[in-house]
Amino acid sequence: MKRAYVKCPYCGAQAMLRPAHVVHGDQAKQGQYLYVCNRYPKCDAYVGVHAKSLLPLGTLANGDLRYKRILAHRAFEQLQRTCKMEKWQAYQWLQAKFSLRRDQAHIAKFSVYMCDQLIAACEEVEANHRRAA
Repeated sequence: MKRAYVKCPYCGAQAMLRPAHVVHGDQAKQGQYLYVCNRYPKCDAYVGVHAKSLLPLGTLANGDLRYKRILAHRAFEQLQRTCKMEKWQAYQWLQAKFSLRRDQAHIAKFSVYMCDQLIAACEEVEANHRRAA
């Protein structure tokens, strides 16, 4: 398996591929991995990985950013349901709305600012959709 060189954006330390139980304890799924900052738990940054390639799903995130990404995913999924979009259609909307390339249109790569922008955009589209219905 190819391993990525991942540097922590918060403290500058290298992140290493580790079993998820290092962070999540008994609640981690067997065989699940994360890239975890070498200064964990002092530096609380980590990111999930693709199951097959073990490459990072996005960028390392601390607790605040992980929480924002959760909220952004919820808003994005709600947009899909409200507007009856297929997943690929929602991602095309995301790319067009924020002028992103396909490889950039992943919430796991978003900053707090981009998460806030996505949440606001989703809420606006949903409000317009409800008014039109």
